Parts: sequence; C-alpha cells; structure tokens
Amino acid sequence: MTEESKDTGRVEAFSDGVFAIAITLLVLEIKVPLPDDLKSKNMGLLAALGQQWPIYLAYVTSFLTVLIMWINHHNLMKLIKRTDHAFLMLNGLLLMGVSLVYFPTELLAEYVVRPEYARVAAAVYGGAFTIIAVLFNFLWLYAARNNRLLDARTDRRLAASITRRYRFGPILYISSFIVAFVSAEATVFICVALVIFFALPHDAEAS
Repeated sequence: MTEESKDTGRVEAFSDGVFAIAITLLVLEIKVPLPDDLKSKNMGLLAALGQQWPIYLAYVTSFLTVLIMWINHHNLMKLIKRTDHAFLMLNGLLLMGVSLVYFPTELLAEYVVRPEYARVAAAVYGGAFTIIAVLFNFLWLYAARNNRLLDARTDRRLAASITRRYRFGPILYISSFIVAFVSAEATVFICVALVIFFALPHDAEAS
C-alpha cells in the first residue's frame, strides 16, 4: 500500500466514523411513550405512537439523507487518491455539518406541527442541509479541479458528470430554505424529493 492510499484511507475511515455516529444519533429522537403520560392524557399506546409521526418523518428523511451523503462520499473517495491540507480542512468542515444533523432533525420533529414555529424550524432544517450540500460541492470541486487530487486514470467525462449532478444539491436545498418561510410542508417535501433524486442510480456512478 502506498503512502497516498494510506493517507486517503485514514481520511475515509475517520469520515466513516463521523457518518456512523451522526446517523446513529438520529434514532435517539424516537421516544417510547411513558405509561404516566398515557394516563395523564387518557390516551392509548397506539394513539400515542401515531402522534409521533413528525418524529418518524424527520428521522427517516435525515437518516436517508445522511446515508446517501455517506454513499456519495465513499464513491468520491474511490476517485480521490491524494490529500492536502486544504482538502482535509474542507472534509473536516463537511463532517462538522454532518455531525450537526441531529439538532435540526430534533427541531423539525418538535415544531413542524406547531404553526407558529414550524416555518422557522423548517428553515433551520433546510438551511443545515444547504450548508452541507455546499461544502460537499466545495470538497469535490477542489479535488477535481484539473484532476488536482484524483487518480490519474479517472475519466474526465465521469468527473464532469459528477460535477454537473452535484450542482443540483445546493440549488434545491437553498430553495427548501427559502420556501420554509412560506410553507414548512413544502420544505419537507423538497428534502424528501432530494433523497429520492440522489438515491436513484446514475449512469456515471463511480464503480
């Protein structure tokens, strides 16, 4: 194993750890209804579980979004064969954003059904993923510019295809942030649609 492959291997291993922790923390938002709460509200367990639908929605959306980010990060690291200080800093900033996902997820789950707060909660949620999407693009663009950190054998058409596809992320997440001030539901819809879009297989996927 070359020194370069060891270096990128350490970056990917560290990144995988952060993604794993971030995605695991999300499940902590799902709470078990307590018997005393059920009695005080005169509510059955099934009804109490059903009332937690905003938590389930926020969890699934955030989990799948982070999962797809991890898959894309993994695919990019197959093409990136070298690192430098700027790349490590950009990767670190990306991971900082990923590790913060639990907060906007919890915020959305708590306030999306409260009309007086829902739009702010949705804006924070959309804004958080906008920042992550922008950082993801910066990371890739820095590595791919003039094949700066890519494997010399990387097909330029593949790199260009990835660049074009990633451009949609920040644009659409910015739109989810903007529309949040009009409709929290629209923000959630856009985020769910983005999960589906990026989950679909693409012809230029790294292999």
